[in-house]
Amino acid sequence: MQESRLERRLKNEVEKVGGMAVKFTSPGMAGVPDRLVLLPGGRAIFVEMKAPGEPLRPLQAKRKKQLERLGFQSYKLDSVEDILRFIQEVQP
Repeated sequence: MQESRLERRLKNEVEKVGGMAVKFTSPGMAGVPDRLVLLPGGRAIFVEMKAPGEPLRPLQAKRKKQLERLGFQSYKLDSVEDILRFIQEVQP
């Protein structure tokens, strides 16, 4: 499955639980996750979407660790199963 189709699935699944999955860019900082999932109750979670089996690039892995050290949740998702598991873990 293409990464773009997985991104649409993430967006749809997050909306089903009352949240938003917005495209996230940071012009001054490369390697940040490409989605910001906003959930009821003021929760913000970073998500990097990848094509099936594709690993994080080294800079993306570094940014993920930086965000986690700051106390944010950060996920790498590359399958429908990952998306459904993510929703189960984070749904309000």
